[in-house]
Amino acid sequence: MGRWTVWRMLWLLAVLGPLGACTADGAADDRPVILATTTSTYDSGLLDELVPVFEQGSGYRLDVIAVGSGQAIELGRRGEADVVLAHSPEAEQELVDTGVTGDRVLVMYNDFVVLGPIDDPAQVAAAGSITEAMQRLATGAAEFISRGDDSGTHALELALWEQAGLAPSGGWYREAGQGMGATLQIAADAEAYTLTDRGTWLATELQEGLAIVYEDDPALFNLYHVIPITVAAGERVHEAGGHTFAEWIVDDEVQELIGVFGIDLYGETLFVPAAGRDADELRGGS
Repeated sequence: MGRWTVWRMLWLLAVLGPLGACTADGAADDRPVILATTTSTYDSGLLDELVPVFEQGSGYRLDVIAVGSGQAIELGRRGEADVVLAHSPEAEQELVDTGVTGDRVLVMYNDFVVLGPIDDPAQVAAAGSITEAMQRLATGAAEFISRGDDSGTHALELALWEQAGLAPSGGWYREAGQGMGATLQIAADAEAYTLTDRGTWLATELQEGLAIVYEDDPALFNLYHVIPITVAAGERVHEAGGHTFAEWIVDDEVQELIGVFGIDLYGETLFVPAAGRDADELRGGS
């Protein structure tokens, strides 16, 4: 199927009524499309904007499961999701390598930031690199709240500790085992440090209790890819619906919607559209 624009899909909806896939015998396929995605796309409010547009234009109902990227990828691998939108590059590639997916396509990016108490007791803001920032966090001047949930954010955090030659443990290090929004709330209540994607941070109302203490490091670049799942993962997979969403979200007009999301609400965009761009070039020039 070709790439549809948002407005062409809405026009077809108005003229012909809701579109829907058909099964091999010609019967309408009324199953919902299951999107497994990271909590950051949900907590930021982005999906609240995109889901109704997709549903109106495609005729499909989209059921969203917002979990850590690791869990979202596992749902795809088991054939319990039809399409995955995640930000954990190594785990995404491992999923693709199993042979149960379509193409993995870049959708958008933002970045991660280190948050901490306003007075920054570990002096993380004075760090000259992310490695030094992690070393300052490990002094235990204040608690660090990890998501601890096998998400893309958690995977990056663990990689940063390893890069710094550290294995965090002790009373200053606490795993929340929850999504990004809940982890931010715990960090704010505890006046602790944490790692978050910028989009979720901007979309919260916790700015009075925490502040960005470290940012703008190439190691904190945050890429989001969409991966449609095929019936090779299981007969339950709604392959047509998953592929429709994967093609739709990288359409030029949907990319425009992503690019302006957040400006009216938060004064800046939360995600930068990146479909058709080269991830390595973005890492070097973001």
